[in-house]
Amino acid sequence: MAVMAIPRPLREKLGDDGVDALIELFNKSEEKIRADVISLSFEKYERRLSEETSKINQRITEETATLDKRITETTAILDKRITEETGKLRVEMAGLRAELKEDIAGVRTEIKGSYASLIKWMFIFWLGQIGAILGILFAFFKH
Repeated sequence: MAVMAIPRPLREKLGDDGVDALIELFNKSEEKIRADVISLSFEKYERRLSEETSKINQRITEETATLDKRITETTAILDKRITEETGKLRVEMAGLRAELKEDIAGVRTEIKGSYASLIKWMFIFWLGQIGAILGILFAFFKH
C-alpha cells in the first residue's frame, strides 16, 4: 500500500477522520483500478493465446495434410516399383525354372547313357568270364 501525503490545508479542512476516509477512498479506487488492469491484461493475454493457438493448430493441420499427401504419393510410387520388381522377379524365376528343367533333363540323359554304358561293359565282362570258365572247363575235361 502506497503512503499518501495529504497537503496541510486539505488536512486541516477535512480533519483526521476525513483524511483517513479520503485515503481509504483512494486505496479502494487504486485496488479497483489495479484489479481492472489485471483483468484486462488477463483477457488480452487469453485472446492472444487463443489466436496463437489457433494459428499453431492451423499450421499443424496444413503440415499434416502435406505429410498425408507426400505419404500417399510415396506409397503409390512404392506400390508401382514393387509391382515392377515383382514382374521382373517372376520373369527371371521362369527363366531359371526353364534352365533348371533343361539341366535336370540333361542329367537324366547322362544318367541313362551311363547306365547303358555300364550295362554294356557288364555284359562284356560277363562274356569274358563265361569264356574264361568255359576255357578252364574244356581244358579240365580234355585231360
